[in-house]
Amino acid sequence: MSAHFSIARTSRYALSEARIPQSLLASPVGSGDAEGLALVDIVIDQGKLAAIAPAGMIELPGDLPRLPLGGAIALPLFVDAHTHLDKGHIWPRAPNPDGTFDGALATVARDREAHWSAGDVEARMEFSLACAFAHGTGAIRTHIDSVGPQTGISWPVFAAMRERWRGRIALQGTPLFGIDFALDPDHMRAVEEMVEAHGSRILGAVTRIIPRFKEALEILFALAARKGWDLDFHVDETGDPAAASLAAIAQTALSHRFAGKILVGHCCSLAVQESETAKRAIDLVAEAGLSVVSLPMCNLYLQDRRVGRTPRWRGVTALHELKAAGVNVMIASDNTRDPFYAWGDLDMLEVWREGTRILQLDHPLEPWTPVCFTAPARAMGLEGLGMLREGAPADLVLTRARSFTELLSRPHSDRTVLRAGAPIDARPPDYAALDALTALGPRL
Repeated sequence: MSAHFSIARTSRYALSEARIPQSLLASPVGSGDAEGLALVDIVIDQGKLAAIAPAGMIELPGDLPRLPLGGAIALPLFVDAHTHLDKGHIWPRAPNPDGTFDGALATVARDREAHWSAGDVEARMEFSLACAFAHGTGAIRTHIDSVGPQTGISWPVFAAMRERWRGRIALQGTPLFGIDFALDPDHMRAVEEMVEAHGSRILGAVTRIIPRFKEALEILFALAARKGWDLDFHVDETGDPAAASLAAIAQTALSHRFAGKILVGHCCSLAVQESETAKRAIDLVAEAGLSVVSLPMCNLYLQDRRVGRTPRWRGVTALHELKAAGVNVMIASDNTRDPFYAWGDLDMLEVWREGTRILQLDHPLEPWTPVCFTAPARAMGLEGLGMLREGAPADLVLTRARSFTELLSRPHSDRTVLRAGAPIDARPPDYAALDALTALGPRL
């Protein structure tokens, strides 16, 4: 495709015979094939999607430049609702000694204390965003470690990154700290000031049952309600069926009649609880209107890990049951090349491909397509992103795949990303770009 794509550098042209998942079209276009893919022609004019119609139904002027896609799949930009840009790419200097969750916590704490200056965080965030942009992501939410002095270091960096990447990636930030810190008024005052000063409207924490858990949760809900902020929680990231903060969050949302959006991530223990316990939690989540994001690659890596023993479960939450209950569900990248996940590149096509395998998001596959597009956009308050509609910017990811099995069987490193109708020339940055940071270069 790339060799013939100079045509797209004109201000008006057509993409003919593109396949688009029907659930990602703002308006129905035709009946779709057996996989739920609509065959369409797209007219792009002055960087906008001027027309989307069933293939052959638009009368195209004979002199209109066109790129025949031959039935290849075209997608909106990806939306990544749960990442950790401040932790990304520290693995070379901070490898997890045993791959466990506890090992990750301890290793990150040491690296943060030793290395997370503003310059270090900025360089790694910039690298991560460049990766995501090259792969075709248009919006990202990142959790930002917000404990002690790090709060004042990382939030100004985040705000600078958001402005630098405005127009390329819509960037959201949410503070991250253990819920026990919610009981410390000085901590909460510092977080409130930092979030407000740097233009965020989201509050978050890592939840776990502690002696004053309900009180801590009430503090977070009360602050978010007073400020008109949304909430984003790390929830029950464990294989212990006794971990049940998910139901408590939903109950608190209902008791507060909380008006903002609530996104809960991980929820791993839900998948190993007794069926009736899990059903009660799922019903509460649906009633409270929570959205749930599963992090399939990271939780496959961390959960049920014991040295010398093969894992017995996949680590992910009960996504099928949540979706069946009407919950807005999605998948996301989570960590990249840090102690919580040794791999990753903020490539949402990889997340979709691997998430489909891990969570069995298939047979049929098309109803699950929103998990990387419209579902996270809705959870992030970015309605309109993650779908294709006439009049919107011509931001597309073009592949060579003609079916879902072709799309999700290869990495598609040859994809073409269009922004305002023009192909970007960005590629994922070379890892050598990080060599100047302390201990991130190659070890000879």
